[in-house]
Amino acid sequence: MIAEASTIVPFTGAGISTECGIPDFRSPGGLWTRHRPIPFDEFVASSDARDESWRRRFAMEPTFAAARPGRGHHALASLYKAGKIPAIITQNIDNLHQMSGFAADHVVELHGNTTYARCIGCGRAYDLRWVRRRFDAQGAVPDCISCNQPVKTATISFGQAMPEEAMRRAAELTQHCDLFLAIGSSLVVWPAAGFPPMAKNNGAKLVIINNQPTEQDNIADLVIRHDIGATLAPFVSN
Repeated sequence: MIAEASTIVPFTGAGISTECGIPDFRSPGGLWTRHRPIPFDEFVASSDARDESWRRRFAMEPTFAAARPGRGHHALASLYKAGKIPAIITQNIDNLHQMSGFAADHVVELHGNTTYARCIGCGRAYDLRWVRRRFDAQGAVPDCISCNQPVKTATISFGQAMPEEAMRRAAELTQHCDLFLAIGSSLVVWPAAGFPPMAKNNGAKLVIINNQPTEQDNIADLVIRHDIGATLAPFVSN
């Protein structure tokens, strides 16, 4: 199917990064089984929630800093460099697709990126080290130096509006591919989970690669319940 396709669009979730040492969210032992997610409205309303959110992020920094792209990332980057993949859609926030060789402009991040921060008011970007220094000095998360609004990791939290431009680009890519690869996603988080059926409805073949069953397996042309790195490793070019 990959050989026959002219335009492949991958859609990746947390499962592609677990072999890189980054835990997923929903599986047993995942992040959300250990910590209740902090919704966006709670982050905005409560300084305690903001501080707790950043404490969690700082605790994860060694994990994110040490992570390197895995076999799945490198396989998709090889297909990208070969001209098979115009861009990639991801629910991941770990920056590993960019590290594997995708141009940043060709990574459509539906849920943002945790490797830097943004002001939720004016959108000014901040380096995480800047936030950490001020957090350690003040004992609390700093506000934006431009507009005094809270600074948050550049990720999309529960209850936060999805990024309009990323959603538009993802829809356009989905509607113009002939093979859609859903890789390592539970396909339960909407509206992102709407892209595989959108691709199918537009005539694309749909492949789902995930260790666990998904609610969309019944519409897929091929379902592979196997290790993602092992499945995609043959496509890694030397």
